[in-house]
Amino acid sequence: MSPLDRPEGEPTAPVRPAVTGIDPRGPRFSASVTAVLVTVVLLLGDTTAGLVGLAVVGLLFLTGVVRGPAGSLTGIVFRRWVLRHLAPTREREDPRPPRFAQVVGLTISAAGVGLGLLGVAHAVPIAASLALVASFLNAAFGYCLGCEMYLLGRRLVTRP
Repeated sequence: MSPLDRPEGEPTAPVRPAVTGIDPRGPRFSASVTAVLVTVVLLLGDTTAGLVGLAVVGLLFLTGVVRGPAGSLTGIVFRRWVLRHLAPTREREDPRPPRFAQVVGLTISAAGVGLGLLGVAHAVPIAASLALVASFLNAAFGYCLGCEMYLLGRRLVTRP
């Protein structure tokens, strides 16, 4: 029966979309890797090695921005080597908020690298500290700051 054939006043049945999206454990795994890497950057401090480490973190964020969370380097590692050791889940999440979170991480790490190259004191450790806070919250508690920023921005844009 098409919507045109249904009797007046009879509600249409909601169409259930196919299960799509990403496994929410993938971004948490990526956040765990990021937390470890930026901790190393913090330990290296304002050195050339710290600057290179933050650049590597930025490149990981860049792959997440360009290819999406599932296509990032850590997303591929998660799917190929970690996921097989986890129980299956039907839970899925929209990949857009985690992708936006990757943009935020890329912006912070790029700013730290750029300012570090310009000789701004403590730029690298400050950027690494910001990335550590965000990645730790996601890894430990499943709270994604960048995702929340995305959702807030969507609400502000779509307000009547």
